[in-house]
Amino acid sequence: MNKNAYTTVKLEKGEMNVYDFGAVKLHAYRTDDPIADEVFVLEKAGQAVILESPCFFDSNRALAEYLEERELTVAGMLLAYHMAGASFLPGTRKYATRNADEYGHSGGGKALIENFTGVYGDDFDGSIHTVTDFLEEGEAAIGGIRFRVIPTQEAFDVEIPEINTVYTHMLGHDCHSIVAGAGHADALIGQLEGFLAKGYTLVLTSHYTPEDLKDVETKIAYLRTLKDIAGRCSGAEEFKRAVQERYGAYSGENYLDMTAGFFFG
Repeated sequence: MNKNAYTTVKLEKGEMNVYDFGAVKLHAYRTDDPIADEVFVLEKAGQAVILESPCFFDSNRALAEYLEERELTVAGMLLAYHMAGASFLPGTRKYATRNADEYGHSGGGKALIENFTGVYGDDFDGSIHTVTDFLEEGEAAIGGIRFRVIPTQEAFDVEIPEINTVYTHMLGHDCHSIVAGAGHADALIGQLEGFLAKGYTLVLTSHYTPEDLKDVETKIAYLRTLKDIAGRCSGAEEFKRAVQERYGAYSGENYLDMTAGFFFG
């Protein structure tokens, strides 16, 4: 499946890019919200499983209307890194690991929700989903679709074997990412090299359209360059200037600010 082989449906807010794998369809919702969220809907035999929740009220409404128009029965929602947006489909079963639940309700995810609520005000749905079903590492079946749950330090990633696809929090081959120092960069490189070894068709992330293994290779090179630049710099501002010079076309300057803070305290 080519990452550009989709049909596009315009929504009241954002757009849906639909990939047809045969028995399974992947609906990739580009919300166009201020933090560039992506939400994914997996459809099989009239049922739908949602990966992550939109978290701005206009996106919540647009996606709910889309699902209703297509008469899809939502079997559940997998909540990993994005727990905000609890006004979206409140009666749906919510699945997460216990560490993801903690991340969203009291850890780093909760801190981000509080920050976004302060920045975006009434447009942002800062209410937090309540998990109804806790997942363990390994296989899980929801809505007739098999998933493989892969715990991470903060939450969990998800493999979808039927479409040879993996979901993780961030990739973004031409944008900056939050990298919490050299050790974190090494961990990310190891994870991405694992993606290459498994030969996934698509990589889904919370803040970017679906990507492929060429994009994974690009991100690995970026992470190695970040480490190299950090090793030659003496402070955050010098580091940021050097990275901007090397990657002038990259988006996500706010993420680069955070990365600089992690590398140089």
